[in-house]
Amino acid sequence: MPPPADILKVAIEWPGAFPKLMEIDQKKPLSAIIKEVCDGWQLPNHETFALQNADSTNFYITEKNRNNIKNGSILRLTTSPAQMAMQLHERVQSTSLDVKLDALKELANSSRDITFAQEFINLDGIALLTQMVESGTERYQKLQKMMKPCFGEMLSFTLTAFVELMDHGIVSWDTFSVAFIKKIASFVCKSSMDSAVLQRSLAILESMVLNSQDLYQKVAQEITIGQLMPHLQGTDQDIQTYTIAVINALFLKAPEEKRQFDESNVNILDCPLTEMAHILAQKQLRSIILQNVIRSTKPINDEMAHQLYMLQVLTFNLLEDRMMTKMDPQDQAQRDIIFELRRIAFDVECESNNSGSIEKRKSMYTRDYKKLGFINHVNPAVDFTQIPPGMLALDNMLYFARHHQDSYIRIVLENSSREDKHECPFGRSSIELTKMLCEILKVGELPSENCHDFHPMFFTHDRSFEEFFCICIQLLNKTWKEMRATSEDFNKVMQVVREQITRALTVKPNSLDQFKSRLQNLSYTEILKIRQSERMNQEDFQSRPILELREKIQPEIMELIKQQRLNRLCEGTCFRKISSRRRQDKFWYCRLSPNHKVLHYGDLEESPQGEVPHDSLQDKLPVADIKAVVTGKDCPHMKEKGALKQNKEVLELAFSILYESDEYLNFIAPDKHEYCVWTDGLNALLGKEMTSEFTRSDLDTLLNMEMKLRLLDLENIQIPEAPPPIPKEPSNYDFVYDCN
Repeated sequence: MPPPADILKVAIEWPGAFPKLMEIDQKKPLSAIIKEVCDGWQLPNHETFALQNADSTNFYITEKNRNNIKNGSILRLTTSPAQMAMQLHERVQSTSLDVKLDALKELANSSRDITFAQEFINLDGIALLTQMVESGTERYQKLQKMMKPCFGEMLSFTLTAFVELMDHGIVSWDTFSVAFIKKIASFVCKSSMDSAVLQRSLAILESMVLNSQDLYQKVAQEITIGQLMPHLQGTDQDIQTYTIAVINALFLKAPEEKRQFDESNVNILDCPLTEMAHILAQKQLRSIILQNVIRSTKPINDEMAHQLYMLQVLTFNLLEDRMMTKMDPQDQAQRDIIFELRRIAFDVECESNNSGSIEKRKSMYTRDYKKLGFINHVNPAVDFTQIPPGMLALDNMLYFARHHQDSYIRIVLENSSREDKHECPFGRSSIELTKMLCEILKVGELPSENCHDFHPMFFTHDRSFEEFFCICIQLLNKTWKEMRATSEDFNKVMQVVREQITRALTVKPNSLDQFKSRLQNLSYTEILKIRQSERMNQEDFQSRPILELREKIQPEIMELIKQQRLNRLCEGTCFRKISSRRRQDKFWYCRLSPNHKVLHYGDLEESPQGEVPHDSLQDKLPVADIKAVVTGKDCPHMKEKGALKQNKEVLELAFSILYESDEYLNFIAPDKHEYCVWTDGLNALLGKEMTSEFTRSDLDTLLNMEMKLRLLDLENIQIPEAPPPIPKEPSNYDFVYDCN
């Protein structure tokens, strides 16, 4: 007969003694189990002891997480978290350097456990650490001058403990003094600083900026882009990653309103987003990142790729202001730009007011504006009142005309000399192309939490978006000629050009020249071949008998998809709790019971390897109590104030379960796939239709496979009942050729 589920067999260690094999009853209070363990080793004062996992985490066992204990687990009897916190609080203030160093090292490790962290914070532990940083740095510096090797370690462990404690979200970031911020900033600004200290200091600055607008103001007064750049020129990728993370955080929190600033004293605080781009270009940040990070011999890890993606998105978002600005037809300065386009194209100077009649000049302007391809030939300024792309399109056209003058003149003159029906309208094309590029690069959208999709070529030029436009407008003109398009074909040409651009971007070209070469290989003829090839892989099932067969099979396939979704819910999913700092993730797990009647869920200390058992998840929610499932902006946690509701990707992954009166269980799926699985599964449990993209895709795939199987010509073909046997292994493998 198997033992009861509440009885677990575990090993318990105690320093200096042989481990004990014990059976523990999960129904007993944890304090009673600890007393029983202490009595076995004749240890008094059992209330000063606790159990912890004897693994790399060393996390304490509590009533909340005790269900995570499994048969065969190895536990350790140790000092209770309250007692440990008191001891370390006292030891870190010791006058003995060795004692202080050991205590700080232990504190940095223990602070990862929220149970210990809560106890240490209750003793004003964070205030103690900040006071040590503020007032103890001078003593550390004296130790450094005396060549004491413990200087870097001591400060590093102090800052590590601080970061770990703050990551639990127990204490607000708004409580720190200017003196503490100045001290942390000073570690970043020093030319020679211990790498561990520098890394922790950068992490603290990033969290300060992201978590508090007030702290952003204070940090921005202490740090300049120029002081951060030397850290990018080293070889430590972790420090480079943290440095770019700080720059991204400052970028993200920079004020949008325009302010005055003095270029001789470039301070981030005084810089609106539009002026920050100018500063970054002046400081050569892009070229430093290109040479020392992107073109480094070291492979780029996921976190660095994410930070580069963040910087790319935030840089392109600087274009949003121009993209959403309409042209004022009465603004002479803006009209002068259109005159400049005309002047460069046709090599004419603006005539004086006395040269010819007004009607003649108007007729001449109208003729030239028609050749330039504007929709409104009389007043082309009206073309730029559409947002997006607004004034950004005019900026791109002027950049192309000034920096690629020969190509600009060739395109304009070439099209103005064609027959009307085959001319490619440069003005209209430029406006629509700018809008398309903004859509492809998602200009104006906040960066995704989990994306690593950066493009190296955008770091190779100070005006990468404008150069990107210049390449694409020439591609558009070339494709127009290849398609022998007319004005009625404008939208078809734009669709082909979008496909050419997106296909070229998928290979992640390392430079704009490589991107241009890739486009050369994606001519209109090649796109037609690719489309034809893709069509060949899809059979046409449009005849009436075929459609009737599909309708007959569809309910069976939908039932199969429903069972798959419910099976996935039974397996469960690990969900990440969104926090301001991505590197310190916290997790919780949710799964459906095998009888489909209860949802089991609970917090986890770390991401699990495989499934989490039902009995280790503390909380339950009966399916019968579920009233509704809401998604996106209707979720309660998306209505709360904060950055989450502004992040489009997080919004698309959010869903909530409504139960009882006003109770919610809130989710943010790890990816779109899991979002579809869970929303489909929950709707299936509630007897509602599964409507996700994933369901439509699965239905289409499975239906097509089933249709092909049923339409196979199997007359006079004997289908075996059992699968054919696996052949024996060959006597030798001499026929295998090693390509290396």
